[in-house]
Amino acid sequence: MTQKRQIHLSAYLVGTGIHVASWRLPEAKRSASIDLEYYKKLAQTAERGKFDIAFIADSLAVNENSHPNILNRFEPTTLLAALAGATSKIGLVATASTTYHEPYNLARLFASVDHISGGRAGWNMVTTGDATGETGRNFSREAHVDHDERYLRAEEFIDVVQGLWDSWEDDAFVQDKESGVYFDPQKMHRLNYKGRYYSVQGPLNIGRSRQGQPVIVQAGASEPGQRLAARTAEVVFSHVKDFAKAQEFYKSLKGKLAAYGRTPDQLHILQGISPIVADTKEEAEAIQRRLDDLLLPEQGLRFLSGYLGKVDFSKYTLDTPAAEVEFPHDNGIQSHFERMTELIRKENPTLRELYALLEGGVNRELVGTPGQVADVLEKWFTEGAADGFMFVAPILPEGLEDFVDKVIPILQERGLYRLDYEGDTLREHLGLARPANRFAAKAREGQLTRAES
Repeated sequence: MTQKRQIHLSAYLVGTGIHVASWRLPEAKRSASIDLEYYKKLAQTAERGKFDIAFIADSLAVNENSHPNILNRFEPTTLLAALAGATSKIGLVATASTTYHEPYNLARLFASVDHISGGRAGWNMVTTGDATGETGRNFSREAHVDHDERYLRAEEFIDVVQGLWDSWEDDAFVQDKESGVYFDPQKMHRLNYKGRYYSVQGPLNIGRSRQGQPVIVQAGASEPGQRLAARTAEVVFSHVKDFAKAQEFYKSLKGKLAAYGRTPDQLHILQGISPIVADTKEEAEAIQRRLDDLLLPEQGLRFLSGYLGKVDFSKYTLDTPAAEVEFPHDNGIQSHFERMTELIRKENPTLRELYALLEGGVNRELVGTPGQVADVLEKWFTEGAADGFMFVAPILPEGLEDFVDKVIPILQERGLYRLDYEGDTLREHLGLARPANRFAAKAREGQLTRAES
């Protein structure tokens, strides 16, 4: 019997919330971004809401224009290891860059978290878009790597990482004390990878986990990003605000899977949302106004500068029409630039409004009552725009708590969301098969071929 399709949810955990003024609320916790107990409670709240994933983002450069909640924060995989001990079911995913890591080290990091968590880890694979050009200068580089070359490197990088994760077959470590045999040499595999960008021997010094390999997550929306996702990703985060365009993206990306021998259910597309939930729509809108009123003009302009690149915002105000500003098409995240220009063309916002549109979630309909928010999510889910959602709360922890306590029960009542976890690993939560070890599979294929001959 085919299991009924249900919404998948990921909770984006970042300090006091994604709204750039959230830290100014009187009730906001000081130094939330480096408070481990605070993060544990956020992850536990998401787990109480039966979320698939607790997600930790990252960046490798900060400056005066950065979001306050990323100026002083934990390294993500370190935080995941701590959260693993504070939770028992929820998946744990963190961002790490293919441009500024080596494959061997990254493979070790995420394999370690996967073991520590009992098979609940995932890697959000990014190439690192850099609108400011500052990241490279933190890594002894004079310039950031060009967009298309970043994706060429990433294609090799993921092949190396996944190959290293298969260094040991599942039963390689026999640990026979009587014979003195610790491992079966036939079940240890060197990768011996040689490509254009990477040369990696292996084996990795940690074996496969309970779920086989960490789940691969991506967010690239450009054409190279979509091709990479179609070949390798198991979860894709997207931030398409327009419903029809979200349907187009969903259909387009799912349609690319067949070329790589994959089926649509092997990749889940989660759309970004930033709901504000209250008992009445008026109360929700009041919360939104309260946040927006705390946004200082210079703070909003600095955020836009950090988000969109080298623009001198000093000669503008937040009430300047965005169409009057010349935004350079830089070497950052192409989907950000495309999304911004589309918003300016369609909605003709001021800079103040542009900030709110870029910072916000799927659409303004998500500021309202629990029932109104649930209606929007149901529409996007049932009408081919999303397999689920990346919940990016404007305010934490209150926004997450309200969503778990008020929206989740409605989705459960409608049969759209799980009542409880049915497995223990992230792959089980997502309905993804445990990947076979590639070297063991090749060995079996060879044995079958010899037997047939």
